[in-house]
This record gives sequence, structure tokens and C-alpha cells, in this order.
Amino acid sequence: MSLALLCPGQGAQHAAMFDRVRDVAAACTVLDAAGALLGLDVFAAAAADDRFDNAQAQPLLCAASLAQWQCLRDALPAPTVIAGYSIGELAAQAIAGSVDPITCLALAAQRAQLMDAASPAHCGLQAVLGLDRPALQALCDSNGAFIAIANGHDHFIVGGPQSSLDVLAAKARAYGADIRPLPVHVPAHTPLLAGAVLPFATVLEATPLQAPRLPVLAGIDARPVRDRAAVVHTLSAQLAQTIEWSQVMRQAFERGARVFLQLGPGNALARMVAPDYPCCEVRAVEEFQSLEGAAAWVRNALERLR
Repeated sequence: MSLALLCPGQGAQHAAMFDRVRDVAAACTVLDAAGALLGLDVFAAAAADDRFDNAQAQPLLCAASLAQWQCLRDALPAPTVIAGYSIGELAAQAIAGSVDPITCLALAAQRAQLMDAASPAHCGLQAVLGLDRPALQALCDSNGAFIAIANGHDHFIVGGPQSSLDVLAAKARAYGADIRPLPVHVPAHTPLLAGAVLPFATVLEATPLQAPRLPVLAGIDARPVRDRAAVVHTLSAQLAQTIEWSQVMRQAFERGARVFLQLGPGNALARMVAPDYPCCEVRAVEEFQSLEGAAAWVRNALERLR
């Protein structure tokens, strides 16, 4: 049995998201680099009202996942697979060794800048729960919205102009769907961000990336990313292409992952995996009082599933 690491995307940032790595020596390099990039220390940045803005959120999320991993890596076996949700895929590549953590943070900031520049005004994302994909796709097609992330058979994130999302929400509610607006103000992973793809690919090409040393599953198609060219393609293409997260989790399971640990803030990814794979052990670092508790759980879970 093997370990899968999950790196989250935007939405779960909170003021205490760095508390578990505060004053931990292994995390200092990442935290200091993030603070220098943002212009204030990460503890203040995480508590600031603008922590959901792209420019702040994307470096903060990468810093949170990478700082926790720097603290946990020596206490855990190497993961068999790593997956990242949206911006989390960039952190996943850093954990896999494709890029160093400090460069990863700089890339996160550039990614956010390019997405903001490419985004039309008054756009966003919202979750839609309770409709299957064909029904939701029909609503998107008729209302100028797009499926941004496929989390499950009836759990999706849709993106588009806010006016389109409002109309789609009203129609989806009439079919019994649950609508949850997200604190993201760009239509990520939709064709509306096509203008950011080539610029970010160009940035990535100019970065000293290398092939990942550990398997990373691409969000756009759940395939393992095996070489530098694939790193550049998958990280840039996902800006304007649907993230097939449910397929990514299926591939992780089929590759032998039975213990899933979510890094970073919140436990949204862990909560999505657990009901679909009841035979697996699934937790998030933030569900533990300490990093030591999270590491001990992983080791014990792997032993239980032998």
C-alpha cells in the first residue's frame, strides 16, 4: 500500500494556515521566501482581507503545502503519487523535484498575474452539486458558462461571467442543485483564460525545470507527467482547460494509493476522496494538532493496510 499527497487549490485560506509550521526550522526557507515575495510575512498575509485575491492566494497556497512537506518529508515514506488541485499542481511539481520551492513561489505569483491580466471583468467560479455532467453541460452551453473542474459525478465547479453564473445558478436550483459561490474572481480552467496559456508556457520554458522525480498526475487528463516538456504543457494548459479531478483520484487509486494525505489549508480534497474510496485512509494535515501527529497517522495507516 502506498501514500498519495494532495495539494489544494484556492478557497480554504485562513488566518491560522501557517500555525503548524511556525518556528519549525525546516519550513523557514519557504516561509521567508514567500514573505519576501508578498512584501509581508506569511502570517500577516494569511490574516489579511486580500488573502483570496489571486496575487496573494496562489503564492500563499504553494507556500503552505511546501512548508508542511519540508517539515514532514523526513518522517514519511516517499509518496507513490502526488496530485495538485489547480494551483496545487504547481506545488505538486515542486514536491516532486521538478522545480525548487523558491522558484515555485515565484511561478505562482507570475501565474496569478497572467491569469488576472487575461481574465475578462466580472467573472468567477461557483460549485454546482446535484447535477450530472450532461445536464450541467447543457446549462453551461446555453448560458455562456464552462465546466472548470469535475470533482465527481454530480459535483462540479463552473466558471464564466458573473451574469452567466447567476442565470445558471437559478436554473440549476430549479433542478434541485446546490450552488456555492467561491471566493475566486477569475474564470480559471475555462476557455476565457486562453490568453494566459502561451505566456505562462513561455515563463515555464525559461525556468530551469526538470522531469519530476516522483509521479505527478496532470489535472487535465490524469496522466503521469514524465518529462520537462510535459511539465510545461500540463501546467500551462490547465489554465484554460477543465481539471478532471475525479479522474486524477481514480488514477491515484489504480496506481496503488491507499493512504491519502492532504497538505496545506483545509481538508476539502480529503473530504472529496473519502466517500468515493471507503477502503482507503484519508486525512488532511490540518485535522491534526501537530505535524508529528499527521506523520504518525500516515505511518500507522500504511501499516494497518499492509
